[in-house]
Amino acid sequence: MSHVQAAGPSLAGLTAWQALVSTAGLEAGQRVLIPAGAGGVGHLAVQIAKSRGAYVIATASTTKHDLVRGLGADEVIDYRSVDVGSHVADVDVLLATVAGQLQELEGTLTPGGWVIALNGADAEVVNLLSNRGLHAVFMLVEPDRADLEALAALVRSGALTVHVDQIFPLEHVAEAHRFGEQGQSTGKIILTP
Repeated sequence: MSHVQAAGPSLAGLTAWQALVSTAGLEAGQRVLIPAGAGGVGHLAVQIAKSRGAYVIATASTTKHDLVRGLGADEVIDYRSVDVGSHVADVDVLLATVAGQLQELEGTLTPGGWVIALNGADAEVVNLLSNRGLHAVFMLVEPDRADLEALAALVRSGALTVHVDQIFPLEHVAEAHRFGEQGQSTGKIILTP
């Protein structure tokens, strides 16, 4: 892995690992739904879930389907042409990477399923889902050496790679931020000194 790629898994990889493994306890055979499966967190979450033996369903635009399948997703759904909430069922873990989708995806979950929301905008919905018998949490990533070592082991084994969409020099951080806000990146956006 190049130094540029190695910059990718620290925050996004920890987020995916802590959501799927530390919080939801994802196990082999479980079904996981990952919206934005080609995004910064999503593309790492797909690989982490596969490394745990999960059945992975991801959403992505059609142009990104090959990439997401190549990362290990068992199903890739074009969220622009398919109503994911009515097309997918029996999900054990929903990694809510995209703000504002929880209510439309709630019906995909099994009773007692896990919802891990990564966006503060979903906090109120998380509370509602908790009252409906789901394990629903809003999660913020925490620095953790053991989790980073687990990610490094996945990288060494070849089970985790980082796709870099764009590299920006640090002095163009505002441009990088604007690009990221569009929500259309494939993999990680990296800043270099």
